[in-house]
Amino acid sequence: MADSALSIRTIDESDLPDFQRVMASAFLGDHLGEDSKWLKVLERDRAHAVFDGDELIGTSGILTREITVPGGRQAQAGAVTVVSVKPGHRRRGVASMLMKAQLHGMHESGEALAMLWASEGSIYRRYGYGEYATSIAMLRMPTRMAFHPGVHVSDARIRQVSREEALPVMREFYEQVRTTRVGWLSRVEHTWDVQLADREVDRDGLTSYRYCLHPEGYVVFRVKANGDSGGPASELHVRELVCTTEQAYADLYRFLLDMDLAGEISFYTAWDDPITHMVDNPRKVRREAGDALWVRLVDVDRALPLRAYSSDVDSVLEVEDSFCPWNSGRWRFTVKGGEATVTRTEDPADVSLDVAALGSAFLGGVRLSVLRRAHRVVEHTPGHVDALTMAFLGVTEPHCPEVF
Repeated sequence: MADSALSIRTIDESDLPDFQRVMASAFLGDHLGEDSKWLKVLERDRAHAVFDGDELIGTSGILTREITVPGGRQAQAGAVTVVSVKPGHRRRGVASMLMKAQLHGMHESGEALAMLWASEGSIYRRYGYGEYATSIAMLRMPTRMAFHPGVHVSDARIRQVSREEALPVMREFYEQVRTTRVGWLSRVEHTWDVQLADREVDRDGLTSYRYCLHPEGYVVFRVKANGDSGGPASELHVRELVCTTEQAYADLYRFLLDMDLAGEISFYTAWDDPITHMVDNPRKVRREAGDALWVRLVDVDRALPLRAYSSDVDSVLEVEDSFCPWNSGRWRFTVKGGEATVTRTEDPADVSLDVAALGSAFLGGVRLSVLRRAHRVVEHTPGHVDALTMAFLGVTEPHCPEVF
């Protein structure tokens, strides 16, 4: 329960210095400074602060974005960001106040989806966010690996160019691709400044970004310089690899694998990145999985019809949602021809689950059958969990390539 001495409101210009200081201290960093890259995308009318008297002690924000959902559809979603509580003020209900203000506001405005990257895995499920809505793979591989004999590399020219030359081309490629990739987000103008921030403080000891253009895509990477008597050992840290064709994907990976003086490539990428199946020795491609985007259904009846489904199903879902009680109760979830309808019902439940489980499954990244085995989903009518699992699955694993 929130402390009755606390208050919450959206921020104004005068709050920004304290807003930044609280964020920095909560994340154990230095003062973010007036030139903080996040200020470029912060929507102040959607940024909240909690106050103890006149002291600002909690922060949060929402970025207005579109996310690609199964079926190649675009859904508006609130990208939750900069959530922090000032040290010394924890366990007073500050985070709950921030989450409630966000989710109730989105419910009132008709925004059916929320999403975030969780700094700690134990926090956000209590607010109805489903973990592993998208997974991410930390991929490492040695250079010089050969491709499988069936992989063709074209003679397309790949050019390393300046940031100024690359950005307009990259924006066009990204916009073409993002509407075809489940979990990818729309970008406003300053998103590029945030995602590709290149000040010395952003580099973590690596070089500035290198921008390489293919006629049908691009790759952006940094270099960690290493070397020893055994030969080339520099590391290529890939930031983005975006292609409009599968051929460009093969070409750009070959370009990276053949880079002079490089010994290893690392890349936070989709769990089903095809490179593992492109090389002749897949065991050398090492992958470490982690959670990425967490998804929250703000309104179950409006969120579920936003995406397409892979098969028909007709089930009554009993949903538990203590934080947003308007979602609690029984819903008839019916899919015909890929289109879903969701209506209130008094019929007996076929499946019981909480709203976080629905958020995990929403993009097709987590199987409801797995959540049943994890005691997160309860089946009352045999066969319904399997039918729902197949309906929610997509063609590819969902993936969100950017932290916000």
